[in-house]
Amino acid sequence: MIAPLRFLVLVMLLVATSVGAAYAQTPDSAEAGSPTLRVGLYVSPPFVMEAEDGYTGMAIELWEGMADDLGLTYRYEVFPTFAGLVSATETSSIDVAVTNLTITRDRAERIEFTHPWFDAGLRIMVHDEAGASFSSVIQGLSTSGHLRAYAWIGGVIVLATLILTLFDRRFDKNFPKGWRDGVAESFYSVMSVATSGRSPSRKNLFGWVGRIWQALWLVCGVAVLAYVTSSVTSVMTTLALTSDINEVEDLPGKSVAAFEGSVGEGYAQMQGLRPRAFANVDRAVDALIAGRVDAIIADAPVLEYYAHTHPEQPVSVVGAIFEPDKYGFGLPDNSPLVRPLTIALIGAHEGGEIEAIRARYFAE
Repeated sequence: MIAPLRFLVLVMLLVATSVGAAYAQTPDSAEAGSPTLRVGLYVSPPFVMEAEDGYTGMAIELWEGMADDLGLTYRYEVFPTFAGLVSATETSSIDVAVTNLTITRDRAERIEFTHPWFDAGLRIMVHDEAGASFSSVIQGLSTSGHLRAYAWIGGVIVLATLILTLFDRRFDKNFPKGWRDGVAESFYSVMSVATSGRSPSRKNLFGWVGRIWQALWLVCGVAVLAYVTSSVTSVMTTLALTSDINEVEDLPGKSVAAFEGSVGEGYAQMQGLRPRAFANVDRAVDALIAGRVDAIIADAPVLEYYAHTHPEQPVSVVGAIFEPDKYGFGLPDNSPLVRPLTIALIGAHEGGEIEAIRARYFAE
């Protein structure tokens, strides 16, 4: 009788233990112990911006609102480039990529995306005060073959200086006797003719023959002066006409900047422009103002926001949007967050939350 009673007690204890374990694994309890998500950021105003107490921006506001609604806990990790952010997402080093991340086929083959939440595209930023720099003029003269002609003219001037020095030392008794003074005097005479078409007062040592020779020399000087002036003017005019960038069709042959790993960099490479890659918009603008690049290719809202918030900078965003695209949040393949975040984004669209956020940053 005792043995069956012990068996019954043992069975009841096992049942109670199973029920307790099942209760401990209810969804509410599992959610309370959910891991902290690693959220990767790329600082790109106005979508992600540094603030005194952390980060702010359109993408940050949107993400934090959805995370609160879904009861997600997270911490931020900042990446210096788009390429680094996408790679970290691909290798599951982070759980979500939050920034103005364009949805492209190449990226979609590596990571998953949520429903798009922002329509964008590429535009061009140029320097308002860009002009023909000294280096550009020299390069233009070299390309057009004028520098070679200048070298020949320089050689003729040196030869003429030596000949005139020897001639005056032999026939002009008042000519300086020292070689250094004599060469300097002759060089001054030659350059006066070459640069101004006028000869300094000189003695006529050979009568009418000397005058004819001096007249012919003046004609040569005027011709040299006219050639140098016209060649420099033509090169500078060409540079002025071709340096204007108003639309994407004006970019071939120009040096351009783009953000490393961005859609703008990929577009420039496909067009054969060989872009210079910069980590962010501030460094790209510095290169633009310094004349190291002629234009910046980047996301239209990023360039527009920079120009609007930095009126002191001599830059402008020109041309229409090209290569239209959409932004989404990136996640590793097979992430369980894709569906709930997509549903939350669709709800934010339908509820007007995304439009309200956009209006705060891009108010007309």
